[in-house]
Amino acid sequence: MVFNQEKLIYTALTHPSYAQQKGISDNNQRLEFLGDAVLNFIVAEYLYKNYPQKGEGELTKIRAKVVCEKALLNVAKTINLGDYLLLGKGEEMSGGRKRKSILADTVEAVIGAVYLDQGYDSARDFVLKHLKDIITKTASGDYYDYKSKLQEIVQARNKENVTYNILKESGPAHCKNFTAGVFYKEQLLATGEGKSKKEAEQNAAEKVLKNRSLLAKIGLEKEH
Repeated sequence: MVFNQEKLIYTALTHPSYAQQKGISDNNQRLEFLGDAVLNFIVAEYLYKNYPQKGEGELTKIRAKVVCEKALLNVAKTINLGDYLLLGKGEEMSGGRKRKSILADTVEAVIGAVYLDQGYDSARDFVLKHLKDIITKTASGDYYDYKSKLQEIVQARNKENVTYNILKESGPAHCKNFTAGVFYKEQLLATGEGKSKKEAEQNAAEKVLKNRSLLAKIGLEKEH
């Protein structure tokens, strides 16, 4: 994609650590903020127009799954976004090019840049090109509520249930990243990351449900 205003894509790829190190004022956080809003609207509009049989609750769950960090990370990998990031030395040395939160945030910044440079239709084309498959898959029923499912099966077999704690928060106030832990009898079973507390908890619960050894720790599966 060729940008009319090259500065926009340059800014979209500029991590705050690079801007601070170079003493420049522009970084990708404002574009990330805009891109997040544009992304959510595009997905919501597509779902509304293409799935008239689904109610508000289902549409909300589908959209949340489509715009989550995991889905955006797949987009970043598809376009090799990590190769183009502008990072400060410290962030570079600590593996920032592969950090999930950085890659997902940068995808949103790129969407914001496309929107400002070429308008809504181009932004929509970009989003649907990379996310239409996951929209279709998710809308077919792959928007499992892992947290509720885990609590349901644990409660059915044990007196005590799992609990969740937010272990870490990072990022700017308008776009925080969360790390949640799922515990059973005060023992940490798994952690999950997300752009909201709920998403982080869902990802932690998913890890437990898909890991036999973790399920064995709470008496729901025999270890082999």
